[in-house]
Amino acid sequence: MTAMEISSKGQADRALALSTVAFTVCFAVWTIFSIIGVQIKKDLGLTDTQFGLLVGTPILTGSLIRLVLGIWTDQYGGRIVYVGVMLAAALATWLLTFAYDYPTFLLAALGVGIAGGSFAVGIAYVSRWYPKEKQGTALGIFGMGNVGSAVTKFLAPMVMVAYGWTTVAQIWAVALVVMAAAFWFLTSDDPALAERRRKGVKPEPMRDQLAPLKNLQVWRFSLYYFFVFGAFVALALWLPRYYVGVYGLDIITAGMLGAAYSIPGSVFRALGGVLSDRYGARRVMYWTFIASVVCTFLLSYPATDYVVHGIKGDISFTIAIGFVPFTVLTFILGFFMSLGKAAVYKHIPVYYPDRVGAVGGIVGLVGGLGGFILPIAFGAMNDLIGVWTSCFMLLFLVVSVSLIWMHLSIIYMEKRRVPELAGPKYLPEIDILGPVLPPRGDTSAMPASRRPAA
Repeated sequence: MTAMEISSKGQADRALALSTVAFTVCFAVWTIFSIIGVQIKKDLGLTDTQFGLLVGTPILTGSLIRLVLGIWTDQYGGRIVYVGVMLAAALATWLLTFAYDYPTFLLAALGVGIAGGSFAVGIAYVSRWYPKEKQGTALGIFGMGNVGSAVTKFLAPMVMVAYGWTTVAQIWAVALVVMAAAFWFLTSDDPALAERRRKGVKPEPMRDQLAPLKNLQVWRFSLYYFFVFGAFVALALWLPRYYVGVYGLDIITAGMLGAAYSIPGSVFRALGGVLSDRYGARRVMYWTFIASVVCTFLLSYPATDYVVHGIKGDISFTIAIGFVPFTVLTFILGFFMSLGKAAVYKHIPVYYPDRVGAVGGIVGLVGGLGGFILPIAFGAMNDLIGVWTSCFMLLFLVVSVSLIWMHLSIIYMEKRRVPELAGPKYLPEIDILGPVLPPRGDTSAMPASRRPAA
């Protein structure tokens, strides 16, 4: 390895490390309302629907700006865009402390949401430093920044109880400014941007950047991300409220248990990247969706009392998910979501190597919208249906549709690529039914021992 290659590898690793830490800080800020929102709900006397809108509003901003930020990253480089995002989010988070009623809190929450746009910037920036065969691992490591949600759940409750929620916002804002300064002075422009500047090539117009969005495949990836990321964010925001309401826990304990869901949903994203590089992103998506269907189905079952009129009298019993099984199931769900998040973004640099910012931006936008829409839906379903587990019923529906669409799309693509798959097939398991005549006189697909004599 030459000195230039060693230097380039060092720059790439430094860019990945700092991007991951910066995303962790941004994600901690982005989900700040999952903790301080509980106190604000109490202070303002909000309904569950109003609370869902409050915690979801930053997710809306962070989602909607991802497409534009991803394109800007492709055009002007991730270094400058990343720093700009962090400074803007820091200002909005500091100004949050001046909010005094529900409308002003919603307005401040819109600004705080800028921090969520950092994901699209980091994905495009990090992918430029690594070859295709290593991008899944690199992007999986970057995605571990989702652990910022757990950081907020661990630390914010203690700070809030000791000093109030305004101190939480101020500390988180200062952390963003410090991270922005470190990122600016310790990272470099990505190789693609440096090469383009050396050659004097102008940035590609936004219209050309948006061209891949005409492909249905991009929107299918977006639906996947709506569940694996959007539902992850929604549950990260909602679980503290769920633990307080269902199991009667205090906010500190509920925050830490919410982190028990957030941590595997973040840390194991790197493992998802490694598995996607080794076994293929498609296989990892199957694992994710099948496991998530099982988990959400079990979590959907509401606590129910039954009375059986027996011979010697009534027999009553209750079916409900206890505290420990619920925590274990959410841990498992978070783990498989983390694998799925990495697998979805493994697809993008492979299918759209020159449009990572735009495609990654729209996929992240739709996924982030899940983090905005789902908490509101959770709150509305609580208010309208009155069943705590209704949130998991909705997630079961979303992941089931995603699994079915993915499977049908894969079958369709395979039949187009290999037309023979659309024809009749010999199935060895039907041997037990006795002799089977070859379809349409074609015996080529059958083993010699099964072919009829000439």
